[in-house]
Amino acid sequence: MIGYAFCGSFCTHKSSLAQMEALVKDGYDILPIVSEKVYDTDTRFGTAKELLMRIEDMCGREAVHTIVDAEPLGPKISLDALIICPCTGNTLAKLAAGITDTAVCMAAKAHLRGNRPLVIALASNDALSANLKNIATMLSRKFVYFVPMSQDDPQKKPHSLVADFSLLRPTLDCAFEGKQYQKIFI
Repeated sequence: MIGYAFCGSFCTHKSSLAQMEALVKDGYDILPIVSEKVYDTDTRFGTAKELLMRIEDMCGREAVHTIVDAEPLGPKISLDALIICPCTGNTLAKLAAGITDTAVCMAAKAHLRGNRPLVIALASNDALSANLKNIATMLSRKFVYFVPMSQDDPQKKPHSLVADFSLLRPTLDCAFEGKQYQKIFI
């Protein structure tokens, strides 16, 4: 079973859902995980209820959305891998600092206790400023792998990086082999 977590980069949810759907079609058993913000925030990109229904229908099970429900994902519920797609800069900073105050951060902490792959598909407006050190911190950790990323709008958002979600599957495949898919920055 693979954990698939959504953070609040709401503009990227459509692309992330397409990747989740492809994994389901390929036969992966997916446990959906959503941050508290994703669970209860309506945006111009859609309502939380609509998103949650689509995720749960696709996976055939309820989404983990609380710290209490995420904590067993290491010691009691073993995942083959955990994907965070999208992973916001806020979540990345918390992971780098060891903070577990959200369902997604707790799921990642609990999962990494088992020395299994954590795949991060970053979507952050401050990745090349305040969050650059957190990318470096996470790159230095064992069992953490990044989906290749690039600047999505260098002129208007010069500090922003967004993963190429279409490279999620090859990144996951490499992570299962203990390797980082190359290139990280495209």
